[in-house]
Amino acid sequence: MEALTGLGLATAAGLNAYIPLLALGLLSRFTDLVTLPQGWAWLENGWVMLIVAVLLVIEIIADKVPALDTVNDAVQTFVRPTSGGIVFGSGTAAQTSAVTDPGAFAQSGQWIPVAIGVVVALVVSLTKSTVRPAANVATAGVAAPVLSTVEDGVSVGLVFVAILVPVLVLVAVIVLAWAAVRLRRRRRRRATGA
Repeated sequence: MEALTGLGLATAAGLNAYIPLLALGLLSRFTDLVTLPQGWAWLENGWVMLIVAVLLVIEIIADKVPALDTVNDAVQTFVRPTSGGIVFGSGTAAQTSAVTDPGAFAQSGQWIPVAIGVVVALVVSLTKSTVRPAANVATAGVAAPVLSTVEDGVSVGLVFVAILVPVLVLVAVIVLAWAAVRLRRRRRRRATGA
């Protein structure tokens, strides 16, 4: 369960770096759904949450504007994997409603969950960064706010699924991978047909 929680959080970070960070901090500080261990408790610090919230607002706005979203994706290529590592590491070490004893997974090597989270978020982020410009060109920028809103919604949904019902993370990740492959194939068909 710990790995599925981490996978869901890191995938969410690949779509939007700040949603899972802020969600973990808020849920840990204000609810009993998440209890972060001592090494990750800084996520629930008020100043950290405020900074992450401001960065989230900037990300949400920048990601909705065609062309600016491509620049934002380039910058976020470094931020999203970092966030993915943090949320995978903290998510696998946290107690959630589905994971009551994080135990050996996170303690076997603290860097392993972080590294896995970096890779997962990077793959999702790079996929997003390659699909987005093509969608902007094909729709004259109309798709940017729609895709961005969908990605933000999926990120929020993945956070809650990862925390409440981690088994469903596998289904969500498979659906996301299928959608990404389908979009890339459609893009290739249009490129060869044009």
